[in-house]
Amino acid sequence: MSPEINHQRRRFFGIAAMAVAAAEFGGTGIANAQSPAVPFAVKAGGHAAFPALKQIKAGVLDIGYAEAGSADGPVVLLVHGWPYDIYSYVDVAPILVNAGYRVIIPYLRGYGTTRFVSDDTPRNGQQAALAADMIALMDALGAEKAILGGYDWGARTVNIMAALWPERCNAMVSVSGYLIGSQENNKKPLSPKAELSWWYQFYFATERGRIGYAANTRAFAKLIWQTASPTWKFDDVTFDRSADAFDNPDHIDITIHNYRWRLGLAEGEAKYDAYEKELAKGPIITIPTITMEGDENAAPHPEPSSYAKRFSGKYEHRNITGGIGHNLPQEAPAAFAQAILDVAKF
Repeated sequence: MSPEINHQRRRFFGIAAMAVAAAEFGGTGIANAQSPAVPFAVKAGGHAAFPALKQIKAGVLDIGYAEAGSADGPVVLLVHGWPYDIYSYVDVAPILVNAGYRVIIPYLRGYGTTRFVSDDTPRNGQQAALAADMIALMDALGAEKAILGGYDWGARTVNIMAALWPERCNAMVSVSGYLIGSQENNKKPLSPKAELSWWYQFYFATERGRIGYAANTRAFAKLIWQTASPTWKFDDVTFDRSADAFDNPDHIDITIHNYRWRLGLAEGEAKYDAYEKELAKGPIITIPTITMEGDENAAPHPEPSSYAKRFSGKYEHRNITGGIGHNLPQEAPAAFAQAILDVAKF
């Protein structure tokens, strides 16, 4: 199935659901330490916020995360991309909470309040490391299984979780489909037009790129937001709310290593070698999956026809219309939340 979904209609119903959720939260300030529920405050200008973030040690990290919903509800783990943060899901979460889910939204390594436990741990951004972080987080939170959702780096991360740890995954929503890669495949040149769209990857391969990104992180991220989602009219408050996450002391190192590792220009860690060997085969994902794509996504992304056969479980692709770019959960939160609710019933 490949339904065309108008995000304006979905957004209407999503806003209604969020209003119900907000009423249930009652506008009470910071969440009780014994409860995972986090009330979603609405600040000046109508911008929603996570007022109470949490921290938990998981593997090599002390992970910062937002959590909302009943502790007894089925878990939904939502993973953000680059250069974005947990606020991509601030309008998705209340819809899911209202439907009875326990929603967990972590900062990836190198973002927000997430920190490495040891100064000696390599600041490694390779794909398997990020997925292993999320499994460690689930372990730390006592979440045996979860429904997964992600886009950009987050989509790749949940793809890997589903491929390597299917027993921990109930179902998945993945923007831009199947994004598992390999260093060997990434060495193959693409068409000039395709290579042009990866300009920042080649920039980051140089020392000039590292210095430039460090010196102009916010301006760089805003440019990516604008070019990847050319019709998304986000305001400065929305951008600044997320850009604070890039002040993380490891953000530059993680970003640069991630893109250099993809091109085989940086080494990974030996403890992830077995995972990467398996991922290089392009493993089939067996869990129920909905893939999604915005009609105005100007970031590099594969066509659905190229990855549909990578999913052997119940599968559906959705094209989201209405000028939706790369950051689909934030640009069309009701449509993304509906996909989570629907895939849970597959």
